[in-house]
Amino acid sequence: MQTDQIIQSLIDNQIVSINLEKPFRYASGILSPIYTDFRLTISIPSLREMIADGLAENIKKNYPDATVIGGVATAGIPHAAWVAERLNLPLIYVRAKPKDHGAGKQIEGRITKDDKVVLIDDLISTGGSVLGAVKAVRNEGVNVIGVASVFTYGLPDADKNFAAADTKLVPLLSYAELIKQGHKENKFSDEQYSRLSTWHKAPWDWTKREEANAK
Repeated sequence: MQTDQIIQSLIDNQIVSINLEKPFRYASGILSPIYTDFRLTISIPSLREMIADGLAENIKKNYPDATVIGGVATAGIPHAAWVAERLNLPLIYVRAKPKDHGAGKQIEGRITKDDKVVLIDDLISTGGSVLGAVKAVRNEGVNVIGVASVFTYGLPDADKNFAAADTKLVPLLSYAELIKQGHKENKFSDEQYSRLSTWHKAPWDWTKREEANAK
């Protein structure tokens, strides 16, 4: 799998940015040393092909019984489409909420009670959006055997939420792998790597320390 090349492309194309000197403020109030915009991946053919190949490989390995690939609206849909094509499997997609007109569908595409669905999203922070899609599919009486993602921050809240939903997550890339590669390539000092490593384990504590140090 070309994970090193994917990570390098994410950095080169400014899809992933890391800045310890001026951390990014998320809407939740958390300060973070990382900012990501994975929607940009769909505009870079070489990168999206590597991602689709990696996701397809992960699904074949971890979910060999999958019969349907599902995309989580909106960012997961294009990746799901490319993966479904590679695996020659049917494609569905799941809206954040049911349509307020027509048949009021939340799930588009054809699934049956016998199907085994793998849902794909681009980015996992706390897992709320994709787990909402998991619930929607399960409410139709269909088995969701797991989730695949392009990237995960590896936050404790995500671990708790996926465990509570009894749902397996298989990410292609992780924050921990990203900073490890950066450290290996001497992009970060040992001290910087240590600071980066503590963020995803306890982001609110990290935020308090950074705010205190800035005063």
